[in-house]
Amino acid sequence: MGTNGGGTKRLQIPTPSQPPPPPKINVQKFTESRASELESLHSVVAERLNGDFRSRRSKRRRTTAFDSKAAKRRRKGQRQNLGDNTNKKKKNDNENVAVSRRIRRRAQLRMNPEKGFSLSGDGTKRLRTHVWHAKRFTMTKLWGYYLPLGLHGSGRGSRALLNCFRNGVLIHDASYYVALQLEGPEDSLLSILSMVLVPSPSARAADGSKSDSVISGVIYDKAMLHHIGAADSKPIAPVTYMWRPCCLRNWDNDVAAINGQGFTKPESAECKSNSSFHQIWVWIHASAFNEGYDALKFACQKEKEERGILINCFSREGQLARLEVMGLKAFELLQKTLPATWIAEDSWELEHLVVEDELKKNYILENEDRISSKAMLSLIVMDPRAVTKNRMIPNVPESASSDMLDDISGTEIREHAGVEEISDRNKESFPLCSEPDCNSRLSCGNLWDASSGVIPPVEESLLCEEKHQLHKNIFCLDDPNSTKVQCSRCCPIMLLKDENKEGLAIGWTVILPLNWVRAFWVPLVSKGAHAIGLREKHWIACEVSLPYFPSDFPDCNAYLSSKAIEAASSNLKEELCSPSMGPLKFPIPPPWDSVRVTLNRLLTTVRDPIICREGKRNSGDSISDLECASCDDSLLGHNTSLDGFVARTSCSLTNFLKEVKGEHLLLFPQVANKNTCFSKITKDERRLEQGKNGITDIICDRKPCFLRVLLRAYKEGSFDEGAVVCAPRPTDISLWTLSSENIEGGLQIPQSAVTSYFKEQSSGKWELQIPEDTTAIESHRWPVGFVTTGFVRGSKKPVAEALCEAVLLAHLRKEQWKDLAVKRRRREIYVLVRNLRSTAYRLALATIVLEQQVDDVESF
Repeated sequence: MGTNGGGTKRLQIPTPSQPPPPPKINVQKFTESRASELESLHSVVAERLNGDFRSRRSKRRRTTAFDSKAAKRRRKGQRQNLGDNTNKKKKNDNENVAVSRRIRRRAQLRMNPEKGFSLSGDGTKRLRTHVWHAKRFTMTKLWGYYLPLGLHGSGRGSRALLNCFRNGVLIHDASYYVALQLEGPEDSLLSILSMVLVPSPSARAADGSKSDSVISGVIYDKAMLHHIGAADSKPIAPVTYMWRPCCLRNWDNDVAAINGQGFTKPESAECKSNSSFHQIWVWIHASAFNEGYDALKFACQKEKEERGILINCFSREGQLARLEVMGLKAFELLQKTLPATWIAEDSWELEHLVVEDELKKNYILENEDRISSKAMLSLIVMDPRAVTKNRMIPNVPESASSDMLDDISGTEIREHAGVEEISDRNKESFPLCSEPDCNSRLSCGNLWDASSGVIPPVEESLLCEEKHQLHKNIFCLDDPNSTKVQCSRCCPIMLLKDENKEGLAIGWTVILPLNWVRAFWVPLVSKGAHAIGLREKHWIACEVSLPYFPSDFPDCNAYLSSKAIEAASSNLKEELCSPSMGPLKFPIPPPWDSVRVTLNRLLTTVRDPIICREGKRNSGDSISDLECASCDDSLLGHNTSLDGFVARTSCSLTNFLKEVKGEHLLLFPQVANKNTCFSKITKDERRLEQGKNGITDIICDRKPCFLRVLLRAYKEGSFDEGAVVCAPRPTDISLWTLSSENIEGGLQIPQSAVTSYFKEQSSGKWELQIPEDTTAIESHRWPVGFVTTGFVRGSKKPVAEALCEAVLLAHLRKEQWKDLAVKRRRREIYVLVRNLRSTAYRLALATIVLEQQVDDVESF
């Protein structure tokens, strides 16, 4: 060792005569050769410390300075119990010591079986992330699962959550969605889907809306699952269905692709020729799983009876999991977590994945804008726990790393991972884990094959031991004791791109084996994703203007089940409060049949010329003066379910208008098809003249048709879930639109009318009450719908979602257009919204969703 002129030490370069330092150091031999030196050093230190090797009291950390007496007693009792258990163990060495329930439960929840969920005592399933959520979230029992309801508290924090969605990443464990797998010929599968799905794949093909891409497995699609029957059969739930990619339907081509042999791009005729066996996944929400499973099995049985073809239909529950990654930076998070991926299924229709000359084995996620909407990316990825900031896949064995990272240059990896070049010593395989060949199909498995399971990931204990071995290798220390355990470091996954109808990217859905959930969950959360529960997911659905199942689907049985649970919880809270201090009681769910009362009164009033003349003496609105009509008690509803159907496609709304002879009504589903401009429709005066007396031809006994609308407050107001949407008078609209300042108080009902607007009967049903007082009659407004999802606090553009009757919306638009100039007519419809606990009406603008898009089957 030498020094330069400045006094700095300089390393001596070993000359050829000097032997190089050994690559490994045997610690035992080193200590034996230096034993005398260590003993002398120990004696010197002992002399200086006077034999007292304890740390100074001033240097000790005050870890127990602020312990309470109760904690000390508890700790003392634990030590005594530990001593007693030790004595018992010494006395009875052959007997097993009883372990506490807490330790047994945590050990059970931390197990990672290949299939299935862990169960509680009553049979309730627990997600694989249950331990992580139970520490941080309020858990609830729903649909046979223990699910995270939301963060602890009263449900606030929506403003911060929406900011995180706009500028960050959110993650939700949606493993309670279940996939049903159908196997059989293509024609039979299309026939089954046409029986139960609206819109059906055949309707998609007629519209030319990427039907071929869906069948070839390039993209997925969404639809509404119905029971087999008439066109207006009862819906079950919104579903997501996807076909197995065409290139994996041929086993030989698939094996050749995975082994890296390379093959030419298959032509469409070749894919069609291999149509003897196809597979489909239909993802259903857990609340409607049993009902949807029965409907699909019944459709398969019907197909077998009609055509004699057996279709295999079975559940993949407990085998597949879903992680929903949402937000602006969702794709960036996936790039950090999955920097090096491997294309397992070649999506030939996606230009960003196709290489002209040869198949690209290694692929780094990039160019999200070039990925089409609803794209399906089937990949094989490395264990995300093996990728950190300081190193790039250090735990990959040498054989696997050389095979899977050859095509990616070292500079490209360093630029993507932000690390320096990896030394060859750190790339060496670890002795603790015997890695199966990642190029083998059996090692990584396949998500579509239920028979071939996926090898679970490396256990956390082995990963910690490997990190320890890595540190020892850095210091050139030998480890004579090493064991080998078969494990997997690669996992097949599927990425689904989620976008709404406006083309706004919502995020990505990761479909993966159930036993790999924890291996992906912790890295995603540690790299910046904020976990959310069911409550927060509902907020995000409202922010992106998508319906949330089952809250926004009152025509499904799952809606009634969830509302029954909510009503039972509300009744329990009321019982715990005194009658004087208890909150006001309101109907859960809303009485949807009261809208039928308004519709019947409208038809009765318009058909009777005497009643029409009496109504026009007071005002020009027939709905607002329905109190002049005679009341028929048989029209008052007593059902909690939706008495009617919800039109979720433009085709279904058009068919409804034809059936009720209402083509003259001012509803324009054809605008969504871009066939007609809305500005031209507003200038068509013949449509208004045709609709003056055309409502008399509407069939009275036809079920009402409901449409989903988006509500925005005109000036001010906040709309809660369950609020009633009412029909305004012309004077009500001018109260907000013509006045330069807000009138103090606005339009209100008496305080006594708040609890009497809907009245609970002895049978437990709620019905609409017609006021008798003159003041109450003047302020009474008739319902046309109800709010299913209220405003989200903190949203920059607050929007509420509601379902309103189609004929009543068309009549309101006619009443609002007839006295306005063409330039002042607008697409939105003025309505009044009143929260059930409030006396004030608020003016709102209602936008019909089916006038902006072809179908409304998307859900969140």
